[in-house]
Amino acid sequence: MGAIALLNYIVGMLKSCLGDFYFVLSDDRIKIFLEIMKIFSYIIIAFVVALIVLNITMLDFNNLFQGDSLIAIIGIVALLCAVCILLIYRTSKLIDEKTK
Repeated sequence: MGAIALLNYIVGMLKSCLGDFYFVLSDDRIKIFLEIMKIFSYIIIAFVVALIVLNITMLDFNNLFQGDSLIAIIGIVALLCAVCILLIYRTSKLIDEKTK
């Protein structure tokens, strides 16, 4: 219940801070928003790559599917999925920009 309340609080704060930004979308604001999202996606990808490196250091290649190594493998796979989703998002935004 605490995590849901925290997420609701964060969403409420974002709505109060960025409310006008979302409801009045001029061309300048759209361009600014797309640039912010591009920078944010690059930051997230760099963070994910750092976490993948951290998980690789946790691997025990003698017992790859036991203990902390299994957790590290699951983490690496999940992080690779996150990178794929972010790259798909970036590609879709590039296609969207070129079709406009």
